[in-house]
Amino acid sequence: MASDRDVLPSWAKPSHYDISIHDIEFGGKFTYQGTVAITTNINKDDGFNDLVLNTHQLKIHSAELKTSKGSNEAKNISYEEKRHRVTLDFGEKIQYSGEATLTLKFEGAINNIMAGFYRSKYKPQGEVPASVAKDDEFHYMFSTQFESCDARRAFPCFDEPNLKATFTVSLEVPEDLTALSNMPEKETKPSKRDGFHTVVFEPTPVMSTYLLAWAIGDFEYVEAFTKRQYNGKNLPVRVYTTRGLKEQGRFALENCHKIVDYFSETFQVDYPLPKVDLLAVHEFSHGAMENWGLITYRYRNRVAYVVAHELAHQWFGNLVTMDWWSELWLNEGFATWVGWFAIDHLYPDWNVWGQFVTESVQTAFQLDALRTSHAIEVPVRDGPEVDQIFDHISYLKGSSVIRMLSSHLGEKVFLQGVADYLKKHQYSNATTNDLWSALSKASGQDVNSFMDNWVRKIGFPVVTVAEEPGQIGLRQQRFLLAGDAKPEEDETVWWIPLGLQTGDSITAASTHKTTALTEKEGTIRDVNESYYQVNKNLTGFYRTNYPPARLEKLGEDRKHLTVEDKIGVIGDAYANAVAGYGSTAGLLALVKRFQDEQEYLVWAQIINNIGTVRNAFSSSSDISDALKKFELELIVPATEKVGWEFPEGESYLVGQLRAQLTLTAGLLGHKATVDEALRRFDLYISGEDKSAINPSLRRTVFSVAAKERGESAFEAIKNEFLTTSSIDGKEICLRSLGHVQTPELANKVLDFIFSDKVAMQDKHSGTIILANNANARPEVWNFVRNNWDSKIYPTLSGNLVVLERFLRFGLNKFADEKVADEITAFFQGKDNRGYDKGLDVIDDTIRSHAKYRNRDEGVVREWLKTNGYLQ
Repeated sequence: MASDRDVLPSWAKPSHYDISIHDIEFGGKFTYQGTVAITTNINKDDGFNDLVLNTHQLKIHSAELKTSKGSNEAKNISYEEKRHRVTLDFGEKIQYSGEATLTLKFEGAINNIMAGFYRSKYKPQGEVPASVAKDDEFHYMFSTQFESCDARRAFPCFDEPNLKATFTVSLEVPEDLTALSNMPEKETKPSKRDGFHTVVFEPTPVMSTYLLAWAIGDFEYVEAFTKRQYNGKNLPVRVYTTRGLKEQGRFALENCHKIVDYFSETFQVDYPLPKVDLLAVHEFSHGAMENWGLITYRYRNRVAYVVAHELAHQWFGNLVTMDWWSELWLNEGFATWVGWFAIDHLYPDWNVWGQFVTESVQTAFQLDALRTSHAIEVPVRDGPEVDQIFDHISYLKGSSVIRMLSSHLGEKVFLQGVADYLKKHQYSNATTNDLWSALSKASGQDVNSFMDNWVRKIGFPVVTVAEEPGQIGLRQQRFLLAGDAKPEEDETVWWIPLGLQTGDSITAASTHKTTALTEKEGTIRDVNESYYQVNKNLTGFYRTNYPPARLEKLGEDRKHLTVEDKIGVIGDAYANAVAGYGSTAGLLALVKRFQDEQEYLVWAQIINNIGTVRNAFSSSSDISDALKKFELELIVPATEKVGWEFPEGESYLVGQLRAQLTLTAGLLGHKATVDEALRRFDLYISGEDKSAINPSLRRTVFSVAAKERGESAFEAIKNEFLTTSSIDGKEICLRSLGHVQTPELANKVLDFIFSDKVAMQDKHSGTIILANNANARPEVWNFVRNNWDSKIYPTLSGNLVVLERFLRFGLNKFADEKVADEITAFFQGKDNRGYDKGLDVIDDTIRSHAKYRNRDEGVVREWLKTNGYLQ
């Protein structure tokens, strides 16, 4: 047993669970009774007095151990609440090794905190069976979320990822409701309860407890079948929703069956279960969950990618599981990369890798540029600790590093190595080194030697380029947002794939023979100064810091750069400016050239980066106003060109561009955009013309109205939130409300967010936007301080993932040391376990931006004056 892990005793291991959930109370306290019989292999030569299992917030009525020698009742049942454990004391020494059956009778409650076995509220569409759980206002569906360590909330179990077993599930449910689980239904048995029956499911394959799932509700479905055959049959693929919403699952369905076939071919291992179900859940703390055979997901946009990600897990995570939570990235990093890979295959015109670079890579950079980041593979002691590493490092840095490795080895070789790894470790557990071994064998390269630091060391490098005639000097150092890496923080020497392109022109450029930088400093000869570029397509996970003149030249050559290149050059210039390796003047001069840009993903990068710069200087009103003027001048031509209408046959990305530009121009106060948004808002809200707002522009129109109209728009958008039935309607309303301009309205929005009208999963959505809004930002911090004990902690602490997310997004936009000090003082002495890493991120981010503001304020003011944006 690794000493850094708090794990169960290793001499008792489960092989099968028979779980029965019965006597569910469909209202009131939502309690249920349960029985679980666990086939357990015991291997302890000197005998034992007690057995230890995981359990959390369950009441165990009795426990009996049956062996071939007889049976023993637990005489004493004691709980260790903090460690989520129960000890079953049999009152005497049992001398036994071999197979035994441990049967526990227990009681639990179907909670409303999106963890374990829980309930989601919703407003019904159409006729509803009488047996559906309900209260005066809402109906409820029941489902599970067991990752990472919440199976123990639903039934007593050995809740660790490498204690795999098979599972048989029986659910006693009303006859007119649907019950689902990982496997197909085996049989239905009569029940003693009137109007109920018991649904028994087929046994699962060998798997980890966190992948078990079940659901009960008034469900309907849309269905398709795979084109490939599995064991001689086309597999049924279904998307379940609550009644009246099944058509909103159609797009997910279209993608699902194609991706199952695509992955079966790509991984050279057939999808191993007899069915694939997806279930749309009304309240959900994560984006989705890869339960084997019963994937759960939130009603939201980006369904194609979410489906691909969760299906990737059916192999990477479910078939082969990480040995322990410290290697969570093996599941999440890979599923993220391969999810994008599948979408690129299905939708080649979406420019998926451009999207990956602007969303995943840049977001991973943000968190990993902080001192408070962590390595991709990080020690995890126990269950409560693991939830905090479901973050941008495990998912997005993990997937960025996999993309870097795949492009270095070549996709074909990389995927062959992955297929070999899956075949070798199927139905068991594996480590990072197992994956590196398979990839080394497939590629003939020592993958471990160049990937080890990327996975086991914190942070990433910035490569600073120095130009000399015919050659360039390169120096790698750890990139920190604060720009002040101490020698002891800068000892890692990364293997850096250079992706160096050079030639006498951008069109004639070719890849340089030097492929990687493997030392702190190096000189590359035969580089043509007329054109060169480092890190082509941003495949390497590092920042590049060019000399100012070269940055300007890349701006001039922008027409010939790929979308990924443009995102990389702009993102690097921005990050280097904040950290002090480059300057804000260099960034502004670079993006000024992009006025004629037409690509959505490049605009998204520019708008995001300039927005962060504006945030940092929001307390200096002259700079803030001048930066608004600068940004308006930059985006208005493109905004006017893209317009408001959606012509037939237009590409998906142009539609995205329209939404992004109209939103930004409207919020910056561009008169024509504001007028048009308000015109459409009035037509829509008055009921005169419900088609006045294209669904893709709801956020633009609602946000501009919230900013310009204040109280009346707040009431109208709040009402829209309460009545909408569209998939993403609630989230759009909350984000739009974040643009209100007065402290009074900001507090009204926060009060509404913390009312019972807003689901727990959505409470951070509006808060993110308020935090981005200079006029509302102070109110978010005041609200946290004034309502911590009365509202925030009691409401969110049941699910620490949600609480951490709320705090991190709500408080990380300040650029003021004083606020950082206040936050530190406020949380000092509190029990911050489960969100302490989030507090560290907030502190580091605020202090880094404060340092940036103090350092660059004069330079930025000077540049804005010289270029006519400031008098």
